[in-house]
Amino acid sequence: MHQTEPSGTTIEAASLHEACELLRALGTPYRLAIVLELAEGPRCVHELVHALNMSQSLASQHLRVLRSIGLVAGARRGKETVYRLADDHVAHIARDALTHGREAGHRNHPPDQSLEEHQA
Repeated sequence: MHQTEPSGTTIEAASLHEACELLRALGTPYRLAIVLELAEGPRCVHELVHALNMSQSLASQHLRVLRSIGLVAGARRGKETVYRLADDHVAHIARDALTHGREAGHRNHPPDQSLEEHQA
């Protein structure tokens, strides 16, 4: 399968697959929130737990998914692991998705729903 970009360049099926995997990984409110938090700087799990009001096991589960496709990297610091975004591209995608979601007419859910109501 090939797709042609507006510039006339052919997009390979593997590239389309990778892009879909990235979007799938960002496809839950918790993972998107984690990426947005890490866009502000490296964080330990306990910092993400506190900032996003989630359990440690839930944070670890979502970090595992983000790490598995290379969006997030972790480095040991003593007894803790510090997580950071692997690159800035994912931060731009996450911020653009958030901006788009905030635009009038693009909401699928009432604005007052919490992350807990969106758990996957």
